[in-house]
Parts: sequence; C-alpha cells; structure tokens
Amino acid sequence: MKRAAARVVAVLAALSALGYLLLLGALYVGQESLIFPGTPLPADHRFAFDQPFEEIRVPVAGATLDALLFRQSAPRGLVFYLHGNRGNVETWTTGLDFYRRVNYDLFIFDYRGYGRSTGRNQDERQLDADVRAAWDAIAPRYRDKPIVIYGRSLGTGLAVRLARDVAPRLLVLVAPYTSLVAAGQRAYPFVPAFLFKYPLRSDEAIAEVKSPVLLMHGTRDRLIPPSDSEALRALVRSSAELVLIEDAGHSDIHRFPTYLDALAERLARIAGG
Repeated sequence: MKRAAARVVAVLAALSALGYLLLLGALYVGQESLIFPGTPLPADHRFAFDQPFEEIRVPVAGATLDALLFRQSAPRGLVFYLHGNRGNVETWTTGLDFYRRVNYDLFIFDYRGYGRSTGRNQDERQLDADVRAAWDAIAPRYRDKPIVIYGRSLGTGLAVRLARDVAPRLLVLVAPYTSLVAAGQRAYPFVPAFLFKYPLRSDEAIAEVKSPVLLMHGTRDRLIPPSDSEALRALVRSSAELVLIEDAGHSDIHRFPTYLDALAERLARIAGG
C-alpha cells in the first residue's frame, strides 16, 4: 500500500516537473510574442498626418526598419523616440502638437515586426544593433543641434544603452524599468532569470551614461512601479532628476499637463531658451 502510494507521488512529481519544464520551454520560445506584441501594417500602407514628415527606410541585417521624421520649419533640436512594446509608429504619434509647441523635430521608428518594419526580433544584440542603425541614419543631420534620446516603457532599456554609447544632450526615461528581467519576473516569478533573452539591464548600463538624465514616472503605475525610477536615479553618476506625475498610470502619463509642462521646460532649457 505504502509502495503504491509512493509510486503515485513519484509519478505526480515527475509529471509536475515535466509540465514545469514544458511551460518554461514555451515561454522561452515564445517570449518575442510577449515582449514585442507590435501591430504590423500592410506594405503599401500610407501614413497621413497634418504635419510635414518624411518616411525613412533603415536597412539592417536581414530586415528593414520603417521610420518617420516629423519636421518643424526651424527646429531647436531633435527628439529620438524609442517607443513602448505595443502598437506601431502610427499609434505612438498622437502627440504631434506637443512637438510643434516645443519646436523640436521628432524621429520615431518601428522595431522589427511592427508597422511596416520587416523581419523579427531574435536577441538583444540584434535589437541594440537595430537601434544604433536608426540613430546613425538620422543623427548626422543634427550635428549642430541638441539631440534628446527619449525612451518610453520598453524603449527605456534601449534608450539607456544607446545614450551610454552616443552621449546625447539629454536622456529622457518615461516609466523605466531597472531591467526587463526584473519586470518579467514580477509577472512570471517562477521563470529563472537565465531564460530571458532580452535582459535589458538598465541598472547596469545607466551608471555609464554621461548625459543628464530625466526620469518621469506616474505614481499610479501598476505595471512598472515608480520605485524602479528611484532605483535608477540612485545609480546615475551624471546629473539626474526624477519627476513623479501624481495620479498618472503606465499608459496615460502623456495625457497629464504636469508631464507635458515638465518635459517642455527641460527641452527648452537644453535648447538655450
């Protein structure tokens, strides 16, 4: 009787272990769909905006990135925008009036598989290379003007690493995480850290950023807690400022006047006015 019970327990334990391993395998193989649930657009899609813009195709290894450059007549500088993990450049460019107000050009591009960008993401090194290719495609046009690297949510980890390498006039991080590993383990605490193909360790890279850093976070952000911004600010070795936006969540922070006014003031400051 006892032996039979022990065999049942052993079988159940083995099945549980097998199920756990299968779940980990599925998460490892399918993590791109979780991290990059972008919205593709047809290849013949045509953008329509009420502001002059240029569509730029950026060739990268095995794919082409689609980018948009929104221009002012006499811009004070450029905002290089790394967007979050959903949608595409069309859904991330609803605030064009803000860039008119601050008189900055805006450059924004889609990651692989988003919008009209081709290909698919495979690992962190490729993602970093794509971001650098997009930077190299536009930064030379603005050698005599301030360039701001702006990261939002997913894009903050990419923004930190790019800023470390290219030293923009200002690095803006909106709703940043300390690392994608930490963010992922909050959602999936049973997943070992080594299974994350995109660790995006901002907590390791931000200490090497020489540019001033502006962190902005909603006090009601339930996806990435404001404590992540506080932890990053403590790691910055250059000048750093954290602006907490009262009552803002993760996805609506850009709708708050306090956020818009604070960002506008910092952009004006680095442009000398």
